[in-house]
Amino acid sequence: MPARTSTRVAGLLTALVVPAGLLTPVAAAAPGGDPVDAVNTFIGTKDDGNTFPGASAPFGMTQVSPISSHYAGYRHDDTAIRGFGHFFLSGAGCWEQGGLVSTLPTTGAVGPGAAFDTSKPETFDHKRYASPYTHEGEVGKPGYYKVRLTGYGGVDAETTATTRTGVERYTFAKSGDANVFVNVGQANDKEPVTASQVRVVGDRTVEGMVESQAFCGGKPYKTWFTTTFDKPFKAFGTWSPTGGTPGSKESSGGEGLRGAWLTFDGGQVTATTAISHVDAFGARLNLASEKNRSFDAVRDGAQRAWRKELSSVDIRGAAKDDRTVFYTSLYHALLQPLTGNDADGRYRGFDDKIHRALGWTYYEFFSLWDTYRTQNQLLALLRPSRAKDVAKSVLAIHDQGGWLPRWAYANQETNTMTGDPVTPFLVDLWRFGALSGQELKAYQTLLQNSREIPPASSPFQGRSGNASYQKDGFVQYDKDFPKKGQDTDPNHGASATLEYALADCSLSIMAAGLGKKDDAKALADKGRSYRTLWDPSVTDRGFAGFYRPKLEGGAWFSPAGKPFNPQSQDGFHEGTSWQYQWLTQQDVPGLVDRMGGKENVGKRLDDFFAYRDLIKDPAKTVREEWVVGPYNYYNQFRYNPNNEPDLHSPWMYTLTGQPWKTSAVVRAAHTLFTNAPNGVTGNDDLGTMSAWYVFSALGLYPAVPGTGQFVLNAPRFEKSVLHLQNGRDVTIKADGADASKLQYVRGLGSGSQRAYVGLEQLTRGTTLDFRLTDDPAKTTWATGPEGAPKSPCAR
Repeated sequence: MPARTSTRVAGLLTALVVPAGLLTPVAAAAPGGDPVDAVNTFIGTKDDGNTFPGASAPFGMTQVSPISSHYAGYRHDDTAIRGFGHFFLSGAGCWEQGGLVSTLPTTGAVGPGAAFDTSKPETFDHKRYASPYTHEGEVGKPGYYKVRLTGYGGVDAETTATTRTGVERYTFAKSGDANVFVNVGQANDKEPVTASQVRVVGDRTVEGMVESQAFCGGKPYKTWFTTTFDKPFKAFGTWSPTGGTPGSKESSGGEGLRGAWLTFDGGQVTATTAISHVDAFGARLNLASEKNRSFDAVRDGAQRAWRKELSSVDIRGAAKDDRTVFYTSLYHALLQPLTGNDADGRYRGFDDKIHRALGWTYYEFFSLWDTYRTQNQLLALLRPSRAKDVAKSVLAIHDQGGWLPRWAYANQETNTMTGDPVTPFLVDLWRFGALSGQELKAYQTLLQNSREIPPASSPFQGRSGNASYQKDGFVQYDKDFPKKGQDTDPNHGASATLEYALADCSLSIMAAGLGKKDDAKALADKGRSYRTLWDPSVTDRGFAGFYRPKLEGGAWFSPAGKPFNPQSQDGFHEGTSWQYQWLTQQDVPGLVDRMGGKENVGKRLDDFFAYRDLIKDPAKTVREEWVVGPYNYYNQFRYNPNNEPDLHSPWMYTLTGQPWKTSAVVRAAHTLFTNAPNGVTGNDDLGTMSAWYVFSALGLYPAVPGTGQFVLNAPRFEKSVLHLQNGRDVTIKADGADASKLQYVRGLGSGSQRAYVGLEQLTRGTTLDFRLTDDPAKTTWATGPEGAPKSPCAR
């Protein structure tokens, strides 16, 4: 590193503040024990839950986790570890998911004809040099991961992390020389690396850059890194697609094998890696900001930060496995969005220019189609200061890119998924107070997003179906409609229409709150646009009337030579008309009317959930009737707990006058969340499914975007306390709660006959005292006309 750069880094450090979580005193242990000890980071690492078991700080930029053969990094039943990468997403579904800058400890000579033969390029393929490992003694806890590599004479590998760095400690059992391989040309399986470089700096440091493809077929983007070791290496070399070169200090170029090896005097070696999406200086600065702390000091700081986050909720009366599932879900929900700015506040914006966040944190990686339904509200309730920065970050994307995002990956829009998720996302943040001071600015950006379409020159696709939606009230179904990225709305016109309508209704609530009466009325009218796709002539399983796609001009879609089937994928994204029929929670009376009254709605819901079977054997029913595989979205008519479109549907029972059935369905769904590697239902989608579990286990759920209302169900635990950031507590009591069986709410201690509670009541601090029963015949609570919240866009 040039001397002038070192001086500049040292000068800037005087202005840096160590991340708050690392200075936080150890939180008092929760009544049920330390929540950090309760977490099992292996939950979700099998059957495409796509979580990672390695170390991360809360909302950290850097994660350190093992890479095996799975596209998300680690799969619990794989037998070899290829390395420890330094960037991962938690629970995402597309292939390109990171695993960048991979390190692996090895032993054996490196050189021509040696154990690692530098004359053979394939020597440096991580599939070839990967080490077997054992699950015996493997540890996965917040901020700490440990595994025994059984290759290379045996190596204990430990990882921990700060917000912007990852730290590995390798302890070699075999005496003599030991190596650390730093692989920049390969990453997670199916993550293309299009260019990379690595450079040896002095006798303790390597640094470089990786250009990799963004999520879901996005564009390439760059990650800079700096890795430093706690002891000098005695030898080194680099490799490229033509083989290895002992003594070489640099390797750079396009795609292909590339990396460096460092040789040490064995024993124990600690490596600290910082990354940056800004530049090489940012990576060096992020590394320097950690002040060369020891592995143990970093681990203890990470776990203090996690203890603070997880202690925001105390639960009592939970069995050990239940406690683990709950706190692991909370942990997964608090991993993202990821910190985007370097230690000096700089970040790379959506205009590809460098901006600076001063006095706040810029966040990135927004899976909005997923998180707007659950994780967003959980974060806003428990950590409103972070939610405010999240809102500010999303608005910064608009400032720099001209439009609001849908699935924002690093500093680009991938145009992944459909609908308009950013609208309910930001409207909920407004409702929770996270847009304080920028309400009008946010509203104008949302209005633009609702009514307009980004120009062809913009990388943002926005509401690409707006031309027909604004004119005729529906998004036309057109499988050949051009797209700028992974998805576009007309390719899934029916579901896009329903998502637009839900979003417009939520925006009408914000408009009314800001005194925009004319806008509020117009947007509420658009919130009923779903009605244009209701076809009463379509029948299935004894029910008449389903949502059906329309073609441009208004003709109903029919597949060639056969009638429309509501169990088909035609016109719907990752679901069918059966799942999407419930995505009208903004206008329950309108839905009830179209389905022929509440009695018929109840029958549909019963069929949808296989309710008759469910109350006899909940666990068997959900496994055999509901779950058909993490990516099998189509050709089904049941509830799909693996995917987002119908996550709220258990609470449709409550919204239509049968709240006891909501409690039964939710309690049955909980059997899918287990203390096991396959204990997440489908992709966790950046904490979405985990946040669903947290809310439903507590007994309250944000079913209708923009309203700030939480619909109630039987809590899973005898007592839960939410410690809000304003110093108030929300206490949820449920004497006699027994998670092993179906239970129902027979009343609240307050005598309230409302099956919902407002955000304002929660944030003031309150106690919800549930009275439970095992007998559904005793559940007349909240079944009257005032039991359910009013639909915001009913007419």
